[in-house]
Amino acid sequence: MKWITREKARVDRIACPWLIKRFVDPQAEFIFVPKDRVLKEAEETGAIPFDVPGAELFHYREGNSEFVSFDSVIKKYHLNDSALLELARIVRGADASIPDTPPESAGLEAAATGFQLISHDDFDNMRLQFPLYDALYEYCRSKVNEGKVLKHSV
Repeated sequence: MKWITREKARVDRIACPWLIKRFVDPQAEFIFVPKDRVLKEAEETGAIPFDVPGAELFHYREGNSEFVSFDSVIKKYHLNDSALLELARIVRGADASIPDTPPESAGLEAAATGFQLISHDDFDNMRLQFPLYDALYEYCRSKVNEGKVLKHSV
């Protein structure tokens, strides 16, 4: 599968490729282009657009709650792993204004911004940040196993 999104990725646009590679398609390929070219290039290449207005896999609202593209991928591919749902709360809090933002969200946002600043390009940014998401996922698994998570839905 090929996936396409906006260049200069930070939180959601790095979290989604991590999620896709780990839980949807380990062979996934990613394309990063200027925001105004994502949907056109998706049509031309057959790549799946994400985290861009007009794409199926984008931010959405349910009631008073805002969800991010990471949530959209979880929902579309029926990923029900409790640790992923906990990680989604952290990503959501780092990428959107939500009530009861998890404390980890501020750290993720800061780290993602720093990685974006030191990366040569979006592919380097993914390479650098994927271990962070691996670690956060394991952290969330430990929280789930200890019963220290809130009930959530995506």
